[in-house]
Amino acid sequence: MTETLHLVGEPEADRILSEHPFALLTGMLLDQQIPMEVAFDGPRKIVERLGSIDPAAIAAADPEEFIAICATPPAVHRFPRSMGQRVHDLATAVVRDYDGDAAAIWTDEDPDGKEVLRRLKGLPGFGDQKARIFLALLGKQRGLTAVGWREAAGDYGRDGVHMSIADVTSVESLQQVRAYKKEKKAAAKAAKG
Repeated sequence: MTETLHLVGEPEADRILSEHPFALLTGMLLDQQIPMEVAFDGPRKIVERLGSIDPAAIAAADPEEFIAICATPPAVHRFPRSMGQRVHDLATAVVRDYDGDAAAIWTDEDPDGKEVLRRLKGLPGFGDQKARIFLALLGKQRGLTAVGWREAAGDYGRDGVHMSIADVTSVESLQQVRAYKKEKKAAAKAAKG
């Protein structure tokens, strides 16, 4: 799929995410406890500092040196040490398990949606929710046609919702997703009393 994503709203960051499957996977990994567009801008910062977002280059880097790259201001994440280590671990897993080809996670042996979800959940830093959101992102914006991907993605796979990064295609949709998340957070807080 060659269509450019609009997740960050910055042309170079969105180009990197669109052209490099590992960059997109890394953005999803970083998407916690920081704004979505900041998380998905992380791969651009890595490219600027390392010269590459290739998982083999990241996996081959000394972990401490890679973490230092992630911590250089502006940091790749607000927790550069732990998230830098997670990116390194993710790259290592992609090199070890998928021969350095992140897209193989969702293309190798023509997997169905359930299998893609299983593979995503097997990656470092990908729990159930993160894996479902990423699966929805692949289906909604990257042309994934795996049988049953919507069912495997759960609510995130539904059409016409604005629940996650999978639904961000413009500034307006980003605001809609942000409003949805704010509403969910408020409801959860109210439920706690």
